[in-house]
Amino acid sequence: MKLPRRNFLHLAAGAVALSAVSRIAWTQTYPTRPVRIIVGFAPGGGNDIMARLIGPWLSERLGQQFVIENRPGAGTNIASEAVVNASPDGYTLLLASLPNASNATLYEHLKFNFIRDITPVAGISRDPFAIEVNPSMPIKTVPEFIAYAKANPGKINMASGGIGSGNHIFGELFKMMTGVSLVHVPYRGAGPALVDLLGGQVQVMFASMSSSIEYVRAGKLRALAVTTATRLDALPDIPTVGDFVPGYEASFWTGIGAPKNTPAKIVDKINTEINAALADLKMKARLAELGVTALPGSPADFNKLIAAETEKWGKVVRAANITPD
Repeated sequence: MKLPRRNFLHLAAGAVALSAVSRIAWTQTYPTRPVRIIVGFAPGGGNDIMARLIGPWLSERLGQQFVIENRPGAGTNIASEAVVNASPDGYTLLLASLPNASNATLYEHLKFNFIRDITPVAGISRDPFAIEVNPSMPIKTVPEFIAYAKANPGKINMASGGIGSGNHIFGELFKMMTGVSLVHVPYRGAGPALVDLLGGQVQVMFASMSSSIEYVRAGKLRALAVTTATRLDALPDIPTVGDFVPGYEASFWTGIGAPKNTPAKIVDKINTEINAALADLKMKARLAELGVTALPGSPADFNKLIAAETEKWGKVVRAANITPD
């Protein structure tokens, strides 16, 4: 039976309206099942720590488990691709971080474009790094380290969480600005790299404060300087790299991303809860203990940061001729 055109149009309009109402109801009740936060590095590093800080907060506030899933490899690209290809329904999120910005230049044939295919949700933290050496090294300052490295070219192993990781590119920027020769030793995550630094298998690492500050406080690692423009409140006696290498500045960042086309209401809901976490006194205290600072703001703020960092570290990747292999 054929429907009159007017009836057909009324039915079609009603179907569209019903779909819109259902979609609004769906986003308002989000989440109704567990949510995965994919982390592109092994457990124990700064990324993993931030995910495991924010995950329980979101679980408690939103009434569903936010499960941390580590998928290390390819400098976070495995994790990023998994999220890019996930349904844009808010149930698969990415612990986004600085390597996602540097990878845009580092990898020529990625199957995704991070800025285009990932929706920025919220920033979480700014993580200062520090030049850290095993205490067996006969150096205590940045000038001593530079002199020692120049006297022993190619004999100092620099650990990192992988090619293009913050540990790596911060070290490459230091090499470029000082002329020292360090042998890059990439690991499948900053956690395993830190273990070998503690064990003396490698000599130096540009390590995140969030993952290494307790070792520094205990004297198991020696921090020569922090990579930020100013000293840290948590370790006020440690100078900045810029005190000895004018113009040097670097800091890691983390946040949450979602697949492209994730509904704005879901993005805003997660953003609101993450900002609430960053304003919480207990969370602030925990971040301070780790030596990191909160990175609150809107999705648009986080998007601007990603764009600026992509440009900055792209220049370093090209100048240092860093390649994935």
